[in-house]
Amino acid sequence: MSLQKILVAVFLVFFGCCSSVVLLELLIKYDTGSGNIITFSQFLFIAVEGLFVHSKFFTVNRAIPLRQYLMMVTVFFSVSVINNYALNFNIPLPLHMIFRSGSLLANMVLGIIIMKKKYPLSKYVAVAMISIGIVIATLASTDTVKQEKVLEVVEKDDLVVEIEDDIDYVQDDSDFMNIVWMTIGVLMLSFALFMSAAMGIFQEIMYKKYGKHPKEAMFYSHALPLPGFLIFYSDLYKRVELFNASDPVNIGIMIIPIMWIYLFLNAFSQYMCISGVFVLTTECPSLVVTLIITLRKFVSLLFSILYFQNPFTTLHWIGTALVFSGTLLFTGFIQQVLSYFFSKEKAE
Repeated sequence: MSLQKILVAVFLVFFGCCSSVVLLELLIKYDTGSGNIITFSQFLFIAVEGLFVHSKFFTVNRAIPLRQYLMMVTVFFSVSVINNYALNFNIPLPLHMIFRSGSLLANMVLGIIIMKKKYPLSKYVAVAMISIGIVIATLASTDTVKQEKVLEVVEKDDLVVEIEDDIDYVQDDSDFMNIVWMTIGVLMLSFALFMSAAMGIFQEIMYKKYGKHPKEAMFYSHALPLPGFLIFYSDLYKRVELFNASDPVNIGIMIIPIMWIYLFLNAFSQYMCISGVFVLTTECPSLVVTLIITLRKFVSLLFSILYFQNPFTTLHWIGTALVFSGTLLFTGFIQQVLSYFFSKEKAE
């Protein structure tokens, strides 16, 4: 185990993943419908890198049959598109991050149903905490969306009443539609969460049979779905026109619209993030990897709240605390910390 390699990987995870989240926020603030082009650019970047570095233009023999990848890719493509497309449905980015942190819940449920696994009581408690945390954060975000819309109506119509009265009495049909769209977005995230867990189980079975080949899997899982983006051709074309119309930036002898710069940096930072996670999974125990990824998500969430001033109420904090605490409890990290301190007390 190389300490220098691990430190570089930790840097890639924190810098790459956090940068990716910041750039994602900049992209969706400019155009909330840019989910498809963001997903496409990430897939394309990782596929091109894999073509040169790993596959060497398909001259390297596959360790895993293509038919296995086709099954996995169908799910992976759907999950990635749905996760980013959900941002079009009034889903605030902090809620998006909290929701995707609930993957342990889906993994456990499907593990019980499909693989007939059994878990200790602490795992069930942890999953209950994660579930309650997601529900609280979702309800808090729903209320935030409604209040934001009401305040917009108040400002637009020049109503001279107290803010509390505005929230209670100002009625607008669009308030209801905002909640409807957000509900659809939450359902999309829920579906993607369980599909992602199913893909994880499929990968676990596949790796047991053929061995672990994560770099190969990363290349094929990003390269094979690229033709699927033809479905979104009209949407991608609209985004290209919209990005071309963004503010130009001088870079040396070139003038590039700022949104294309954000898009490229988002794809590159996402690649850094995935590469760092890959190194950690080969160099560290799974418990350490989970802890690092959980801390990274928390840092990304804090940055999103503080830098972009996203609405974040007390209920949001309670929901976030439950999700992250439940994640640490599930991995056994909390149990290990308590065991360490109790054993130290007994020794003294």
